[in-house]
Amino acid sequence: MNISLPESLKSFVDEQVSQRGYGTSSEYVRELIRKDQDRLQLRGLLLAGAACARAEAVDGAYFAGLRDRVRQRAKAGAQE
Repeated sequence: MNISLPESLKSFVDEQVSQRGYGTSSEYVRELIRKDQDRLQLRGLLLAGAACARAEAVDGAYFAGLRDRVRQRAKAGAQE
């Protein structure tokens, strides 16, 4: 695949390659694409989570219970 860029963008890419330690402009572009894929995946997960019904309130009591469960499991693991 070949990509044509105006000189201003080519200069920017060349600068990023140099400053960020990429070997080639292709490495830089691949990294940008991977980050975009990750961003889209995270966005999908966030949207799916937002569409789900709430199972229980997430407040101070929720986190206190969570900490208690973690402590109990740690204690049980230490006794084994």
